[in-house]
Amino acid sequence: MLRLTWVQPEDLLGHELRQARLDGREPSAVEARWRAAGGPEAPERAGASARGVSRYLRLLAEDLLDELADLPSALAEDEPTDLARIRSLCPNWPTRAGRAEPAPGGHGQRAAGPRPECPAPSGGAGSSVVAEPRVPAGFRPAALEAAWLGRAIGCLLGKPVEKLPLDGIRALAGATGNWPLAGYFTARGVPADLLAAHPWNRRSAATSLAENIDGMPEDDDLNYPLLNLLLLQRHGRNFTTDDVARLWLEELPPGRTFTAERLAHRNLLAGIEPPHTARHRNPFREWIGALIRADMHGWSNPGDPAAAAEQAHRDAVLTHTANGVYAAMFAAAAIATAASGTHGVHACLRAGRAVVPARSRLAAALDHAVGLAASERDFDRVVDELHAVHGPGHHWVHALPNTALIAAALTHADGDFTGSVCRAVSGGWDTDSNGATAGSIAGLLAGSPTALPDRWRAPLKNRLATTVADFDGTGFDTLAHLTHLEATRS
Repeated sequence: MLRLTWVQPEDLLGHELRQARLDGREPSAVEARWRAAGGPEAPERAGASARGVSRYLRLLAEDLLDELADLPSALAEDEPTDLARIRSLCPNWPTRAGRAEPAPGGHGQRAAGPRPECPAPSGGAGSSVVAEPRVPAGFRPAALEAAWLGRAIGCLLGKPVEKLPLDGIRALAGATGNWPLAGYFTARGVPADLLAAHPWNRRSAATSLAENIDGMPEDDDLNYPLLNLLLLQRHGRNFTTDDVARLWLEELPPGRTFTAERLAHRNLLAGIEPPHTARHRNPFREWIGALIRADMHGWSNPGDPAAAAEQAHRDAVLTHTANGVYAAMFAAAAIATAASGTHGVHACLRAGRAVVPARSRLAAALDHAVGLAASERDFDRVVDELHAVHGPGHHWVHALPNTALIAAALTHADGDFTGSVCRAVSGGWDTDSNGATAGSIAGLLAGSPTALPDRWRAPLKNRLATTVADFDGTGFDTLAHLTHLEATRS
C-alpha cells in the first residue's frame, strides 16, 4: 500500500493534538474520542505510519482535525499571525535611518513600494535629510557567494544524520575521531554495530558523506532559496502571498515538499486560498518550513531587517502561523543585518529577536538559548539543556527548538563559520536545516568564499543539483550574482 507522507488524516490527528497542547488549546475531550475509537499515535519521526486505518477512522480523523482547529487558544493575544499585530507586540521593532515606516502589505495585495524618504526637518533654509542608499556600503557580492556556499555546506554537513537522536550523532562522529564535530561525516572506520543502531539518513548517505560528496546534492533547504530568487525575478520585493502560491503551483513538484509545505500545496489544489492554506488541517504550521525559506528575504534587504522580516512574513503565511512565522522573520532579519557587512553575530541575533513578539514562546526560547550559550563554555551542555527543555513536548522539526539551537550555535561560536555550522548540526533535531541557516549567517559574516576553509568548499565543486526551474548545475558564484541583482534592484 502506498503510504503518502505528511498527508494522511489519521497521521495528522496525533500531530494536531500535540500542536493544540503547545499553542494553548485544550484537546483532551477530542483526544479521548480518538483513543476510544482506536486511533493511533502520530508517527514519532517518520511522515507516515506503517499501516493504514479503516475508512471510519480516517473520516473521524478529518472531523476531529476540524474540531481541534475551532478550539480557542489561551495564547492567541500574545501570538498573533497578522503583521500589524505582530509589530505592535515588538517594542524594539527595527527601523532604518532616513526611511519612513511602510504599511504592511496584505496577502493578496501588493505591499507598499519603495519607502518614501522622511521629510526634511524644519529649522532653517537648506536643512535636509540625505536619503540612505537602499544597499549599504558594506554589502558585497562576495559575501552573498559565501552565504550561498555557507548554506549549502551547513546543509550538507547535517544531511546524513537528519532524524538521528543526539546520542547517535555523537557516537557516529566520535567513532571516527570527528568529535567535537569539525568536518563532514564519514562511514570509514565506523563499527558495523553502531551503523546498525544508528543508520545514516537513507536518502542522503549516498551523496553527503565525506567519501562520496560530488557537488551539492538536491535538498529542500536549497530549493526554497532558489524558488524565492525566482519569485523576486518575476515579481520583485513587493510580491504577495498569492504570488508565492502561484509560483509553487507552477514550479514546485509536490513530491519535493514536506510537512506544512505539502499540506499547503494540497490545500491550494483543493481550492483553499491563502492565508487559510496555513491553517486547514495543517498541524505543521509552527514547524521549521517557513524558516528555511527566509534567506533570500534577508539577502535581498541588506541592512534593513524590518523590510526582510515583512517580506518573510508574506512568504511564511502561505504555510505557517504564529511561531512558525516568527521563526522565518527572525532568520530574515538576522540575515539582513549580517548582509550589511557592518555588524557582528550578536547584533544580527538581536535584530532577529526584535521582530519576534515579546511574550511569544519563540521569544522565550531564543532568550533562554542565547543566555545559556553566552554563559556555558561546554556546548554539549548547552545542547543537553536545550533538549531537556524542548525535547519532551516538541517534534524534531518544530520551529521552537530548532530556532533556539541555531541562535545558541551562532552565539557560542561567536559567528565563526566552522564553529557555527558544526555546533548547529551537532545539536541534533533538524540537522541539515539548522546547519544551512547557521551557515548562511556565518558565511555572510565571513565576507567572501575564500574566507571559508577549503575542506568545506572544495567538495561542492561550485555546483548544486535542483529540480527548480533552470537552476540545476548552477554555480554558487552565478547564484550570488543573480541575488545581488535582486538586492540592488530599485
